[in-house]
Amino acid sequence: MNHARLPESGSPLEVLKQFVRRKPPGETCELCTQPLGREHAHLLEIANRRLLCSCDGCAILFSNQTSARYRRVPRRIQLLSNFQMSDAEWEGLLIPINMAFFFKNSVHSSMTALYPSPAGATESLLTLEAWQDIVQNNAVLNDMEPDVEALLVNRIGEARGAGPGEYYILPIDQCYGLVGLIRRHWRGLSGGAEVWQEIAQFFERLKARATVVERESYA
Repeated sequence: MNHARLPESGSPLEVLKQFVRRKPPGETCELCTQPLGREHAHLLEIANRRLLCSCDGCAILFSNQTSARYRRVPRRIQLLSNFQMSDAEWEGLLIPINMAFFFKNSVHSSMTALYPSPAGATESLLTLEAWQDIVQNNAVLNDMEPDVEALLVNRIGEARGAGPGEYYILPIDQCYGLVGLIRRHWRGLSGGAEVWQEIAQFFERLKARATVVERESYA
């Protein structure tokens, strides 16, 4: 009987290592390549709205909003209690679905409205007049950091008679995370049961992490 023989060069341990699958490298900072943990900071490249994974050291360099290229994405999540938005005001924003997010675009000096779709984030035309009417009744929106914080509106439950709408000020990476979730799980014309479960779980997690801001503090 022929027996497999170890190569003459190298110790048995070295030979064994050849058969062990190496662990793939984890995420690294996209500016300095330092290894990152599961929870880490993000930077936004302002010109093209590209998100970058960042270590805390690099993120601190862009925390004061003076950089013309990068801006640190904050981590605060605020659930706005008793947010004031009428059906007429929502319809005036010309959003074709009952979910969207809005942020101040410093490149174009305007408000940008995006809504999730099976194809990704879709931009909607937004008149400043319609936005200003909403801000007038919800002054907290003036405190959003340009480019990196957004107002996320979820009126799906309200449209279905299942509960009031939800309104959050949150990091822009959370919004794009929601867009990616919908894109991955959408099936057919109506999305399928799985995507609606994923959306519900997303908002459950969001609510659990959020600080509730009472209307008296921001009206």
